[in-house]
Amino acid sequence: MSLTQISEKRGRFEIGSLEKTMKKNGLLNIKNLVKHFDISGGFLEQLAIDKGRMVRKRTIVKAINDVSFTIYPGETFSVVGESGCGKSTLARTTLGLYPPESGEIYYKNDRIDNLTPQQMLPYRKKIQMIFQDPYASLNPRKTVRQTLEEPVVFHNKNISSREVKDRVAQVMEQVGVDPKWADRYPHEFSGGQRQRISIARALMVDPEFIVADEPVSALDVSIQAQILNLLMEAQEKRGLTYMFITHDLSVVEHISTRVAVMYLGSLCELATARELFESPKHPYTQALLSAIPNLGQRKEKHIKLKGEVPTPIELPSGCFFHGRCLYANERCTKEVPQFTPVNSNAYVACHGVEEGRL
Repeated sequence: MSLTQISEKRGRFEIGSLEKTMKKNGLLNIKNLVKHFDISGGFLEQLAIDKGRMVRKRTIVKAINDVSFTIYPGETFSVVGESGCGKSTLARTTLGLYPPESGEIYYKNDRIDNLTPQQMLPYRKKIQMIFQDPYASLNPRKTVRQTLEEPVVFHNKNISSREVKDRVAQVMEQVGVDPKWADRYPHEFSGGQRQRISIARALMVDPEFIVADEPVSALDVSIQAQILNLLMEAQEKRGLTYMFITHDLSVVEHISTRVAVMYLGSLCELATARELFESPKHPYTQALLSAIPNLGQRKEKHIKLKGEVPTPIELPSGCFFHGRCLYANERCTKEVPQFTPVNSNAYVACHGVEEGRL
């Protein structure tokens, strides 16, 4: 199956099923999520001289700032943005790998952000993650068989060794890795094969929801297509829901049902993939899409943003994007835009769109 066929499947889902799906309860609901990191260091590292006085200063990285969205069963929800915008932090906070400062996370209407590690165990089986670097995420001292057997045995105490072995062989076959290689170590595989093994590990416990954090960014282009095909086939056969983190917009266009665009830890636009690529509303989204290489596109159509990306340690006032925006006015520098619907398929946080200037 090619990327074009994947795109056609995404389109059919979007037109035929998304409206019906969204009438149901969301599989994952994020409400006003905030995640900060204190990088101040030790006590002595926090001391500084301010106006002749010794003061203690804390350095806080504001990685996620009041993010809300819902992911519906069966869709591929992609999160895109520049490096450092908070995509991976959002993914890890969603899974509970990072505790949020504030906000709420619901899985099938059950709140999970305030659970203890023991209370989270039933949800670990339903929610899995595929990491960006397959070599770093696999234990180099364990064979593929040991890596794949571990989650099955942990979540199924009464399962027999024969059943475990059969499941390992079955899932390895499904992801395109020869079961005869199960006793090899991660370093004996190529990057694409290691990523297939990472996908197999996520599928071993029959999850419902998978967070894929840049799963193809470290791979060659030809291997990327194979891995994406594998993910989409697994979604179709198993009824999976994906949260797909990436910076590759060409991939996003082909595989996504809906797309959320992040900038400095906040969402600036959320729309169906078709709506976003055909009619982007936010100036930042327009700039991102204009940067996609296109042999038939003239240079003057590329939008060049001014200035540099601000630091998440000292966020700008008002709209975070106003310092680089070509359409910013005085209101943009003072007032934070609200995330509001512009039609049935799109939401945007932009004063210019709200005022009809864009």
